[in-house]
Amino acid sequence: MKLLVVGGAGYIGSHTVRQLRGAGHEVVVLDNLSSGHREALLEGVKLVQVDLLDAEGLRAALAAHQPDAVIHFAALIEVGESMGAPGRYYRNNVVGSLNLLEAIAQTRVVPLVFSSTAAVYGTTDDVPIPEDAPLRPESVYGETKLMTERMIHAFHAAHGLPFVVLRYFNVCGAAPGGEIGEDHANKTHLIELACLTALGQREKMKVFGDDYPTPDGTCIRDYIHVQDLADAHVLAVEALERGQMTAATYNVGLGHGFSVREVLDAVDAVITEDGLPVLPRELAPRRAGDPPRLVADARRIVQDLGFKPQFMDLKEIVRTAWEWHRRHPHGFEG
Repeated sequence: MKLLVVGGAGYIGSHTVRQLRGAGHEVVVLDNLSSGHREALLEGVKLVQVDLLDAEGLRAALAAHQPDAVIHFAALIEVGESMGAPGRYYRNNVVGSLNLLEAIAQTRVVPLVFSSTAAVYGTTDDVPIPEDAPLRPESVYGETKLMTERMIHAFHAAHGLPFVVLRYFNVCGAAPGGEIGEDHANKTHLIELACLTALGQREKMKVFGDDYPTPDGTCIRDYIHVQDLADAHVLAVEALERGQMTAATYNVGLGHGFSVREVLDAVDAVITEDGLPVLPRELAPRRAGDPPRLVADARRIVQDLGFKPQFMDLKEIVRTAWEWHRRHPHGFEG
């Protein structure tokens, strides 16, 4: 297939581009490079530099390249930032996605795979969380993703748009070999923060609460390796192309979680093998809104698409992230 990957220079997008190319597909990347990195792109992959808010530019790109399907990653993603700058998030994530959907409808209706998030669920008593759990996002970021999901359903009903929505849990890790990895301006992800602490760029790791109703008292999250997540996109777009489904929503996770302490212990194990000391830690008060457990019920994507994560061992997941950060302590800049 010829695929248009929107946001293909970002963290998840760039890993997915590599997996798509490895599966034999032709890829064109559309990205405004506001948070993506030109250096993350494979040699030979065409980059079309267009912003989602440029409706005419989107239509022109789709008309020019005539993709067989579109994979949509492009979004602002910081939960905390979204609460302080809601207009920016609604404009970029919702209006931008609407522009993309209209461009698809106005040029040629082709299948869409959309990058959504577990943030659409909000706090829930369901553990693990199934796809039919109540949708009660607690952040502007989560709201923008849910609104985009609803727009996709509307375009499916009105225009026959085939789609798969993938709701991710905690994405982590990097391509084995360390060529590409996570490089966000705002550092918020636990494994990334731990690696940067090991490199001396942060003073210590804070553990927010140790009195949760979990085995070791710290929060538990479902960590999905970015390369496994990329594989899920390959499976989804190929299933749409085969006509296996016309509308589906899947959680993407391991189906079990690791606690904050388990993650930090795994980082300690990896970095001490390289001769570095264990991470300094500090216990801090709980953060508001942190549920004890967030774990995906990922059985549906396993059953329907044959999804089989390759990175199940926490230490192996951490090792890939560490190799990227060790080789690129300042991200793609060096």
